[in-house]
Amino acid sequence: MPLNLTQKLIQSHLLSGDMKPGQEIGLKIDQTLTQDATGTMVMLELEAMGVKRAKTEASAQYVDHNVIQVDNKNADDHLFLLSATRRFGLYYSQPGNGVSHPVHMQRLAKPGKTLLGSDSHTCANGCMGMLAMGAGGLDVALAIAGEPIYIKMPKVWGVKLTGELPAWVSAKDVVLEMLRRHDVKGGVGKIIEYYGPGLDQLSAMDRHVIANMGAELGATTSVFPSDGEIRRFLEQQGRADDWVELVADEGATYDLYEEINLSELEPLIAKPSSPGNVVPVSEVAGTPIYQSYVGSSANPGFRDFAIVAKIVDGKKAKEGVSFDINPTSRQLLTDLVKESHVASLLQAGARLHQAGCNGCIGMGQAPATGRNSLRTTPRNFPGRSGTLEDSVYLCSPETAAASVLTGVITDPRTLDMPYPKVEEPKNPTIDNKLLLEPLPLEEAQKVELHKGPNIALIPEMDELVDEMRLPVLLKMGDNISTDEILAGGARVLPFRSNLPEISKFTFEIIDRTYYSRAMASTGNGGHAIIGGSNYGQGSSREHAALAPRYLGLRVALTKDFARIHWQNLVNFGILPLTFVNAEDYDELKQGDVLLLTNVRESIKKSSEFLISVEGSNKKIAVKHTLSKRQVEVMLKGGMINWAKERHAQIQ
Repeated sequence: MPLNLTQKLIQSHLLSGDMKPGQEIGLKIDQTLTQDATGTMVMLELEAMGVKRAKTEASAQYVDHNVIQVDNKNADDHLFLLSATRRFGLYYSQPGNGVSHPVHMQRLAKPGKTLLGSDSHTCANGCMGMLAMGAGGLDVALAIAGEPIYIKMPKVWGVKLTGELPAWVSAKDVVLEMLRRHDVKGGVGKIIEYYGPGLDQLSAMDRHVIANMGAELGATTSVFPSDGEIRRFLEQQGRADDWVELVADEGATYDLYEEINLSELEPLIAKPSSPGNVVPVSEVAGTPIYQSYVGSSANPGFRDFAIVAKIVDGKKAKEGVSFDINPTSRQLLTDLVKESHVASLLQAGARLHQAGCNGCIGMGQAPATGRNSLRTTPRNFPGRSGTLEDSVYLCSPETAAASVLTGVITDPRTLDMPYPKVEEPKNPTIDNKLLLEPLPLEEAQKVELHKGPNIALIPEMDELVDEMRLPVLLKMGDNISTDEILAGGARVLPFRSNLPEISKFTFEIIDRTYYSRAMASTGNGGHAIIGGSNYGQGSSREHAALAPRYLGLRVALTKDFARIHWQNLVNFGILPLTFVNAEDYDELKQGDVLLLTNVRESIKKSSEFLISVEGSNKKIAVKHTLSKRQVEVMLKGGMINWAKERHAQIQ
């Protein structure tokens, strides 16, 4: 039977289950990726499980998020991460080396391999013919320890690309077209596989752009074939031996089909405050902007910056507009300098920032109050920019460049100039200076973990109790993101290794009283929250589950969940339930008290059961989608307790 590319990747790594959509499968993980905002907790989890050495082919820890050092916290955490990578046998990418996703693509990604990362945009490396997925940090820690990742087998969504991109239209517009058609839930439960003659025009980095923002569609991941273009890319990186051809078999089929004629696309833009709120740029042209921001893992390639440099060359940014350039790697920045593109940008009035995630995650470059920010980043969830009432638009580099010259959102096709042609460097830079290789085992065992004063151990978590009386502390609507559950930014990210401190920011964007109300109810058996559809979309940050759990959250009851956040809730012993009847959502309000009885037996015996509302006759039918293995995890109070017991047996 002919196999598509996704089926080939999964079949070659399948350890348990069958490739039937909806069934739980276990997959062998070849590589892992962690970044400093999630990696500190991963390293603490490795220590807690007693792991001696990474069992993957390659695991890398990147420092790209917490690179603003206004006090000791971030610097101390970086020393901890350095010591942990030395101890556990991981690569260590030092501050300034760049954003994890393009750096991993340049230096470590291999076609045909699996990659699991504690960052939702890990899926970007699907551009390399890999099965690359984001997950919570605990799942990544388990993968480093040699455990499989368990997911529900997705449907495979084949997207055929035909035609050629017109002038002033680029890869960002392709994925924005997918979001325009399908919104932020369109990819849930699916892997998107791109194929067709339109691929011939898309470079490896163009494919990275599209695969990266598959996360915004809610997809498990996106995959591209490993073809001649990937071979060319690896040869440029001095890694020709890592290439293998990997394409779908002739006659392969898909569960779902889609076609995009690239020739018909136009410049697109996502309006505030959702990546799915996409319209043609021409529809919002003339809207004033305060900022035009170029960079991030969603537009990380040489072309993405060089095209901007060529558009603004010899011109000047509009007065009062902040023109921010966010390089994505040292390697890229070196090439931009060599080709004189940085000079063109600076002479046009650009501000050049260090290589890292920076403003994409709210670490600097926050926009002014009440002003519009135009960005080539992947997300514009409320508050993600670092300004609580932000107004962020997502666009291509071409649109960002055109708009910085005029001071208003501008369709780049209206510029009075021909579409610039960008030529890649003939000899691209290869830079390994800030990527430290793992130490030999004997040397690694002598390394002591360096823990600064901001490192706090993960508290013990109790098992799932049988009887629960849970007040509803919050009721929320649809598409609540992990940025809203637990914000990023310069105020919050430095506390990623300190759970008691970071928990103070929980749900602050939605309700600033949540923390105090949760703390006041501590010791009374916990509480519940109610959510709408697609609850927990966005980032893989496990702190969005761990911090509420620390504050007493025991049950999250929603219409449905985003994939990674649902898994994180399970990992930390928060029971994720959905309404059997969606209209029952309207029957509950904040302040109601939910009564759950015989919980342990209920989730073991059936996927559906009833809960009561105190002081009324209401009975609400709820269900869970836990596998038998996940029920065991939930009963033990979460994955840490389950893993400790299992790892002790393996050791």
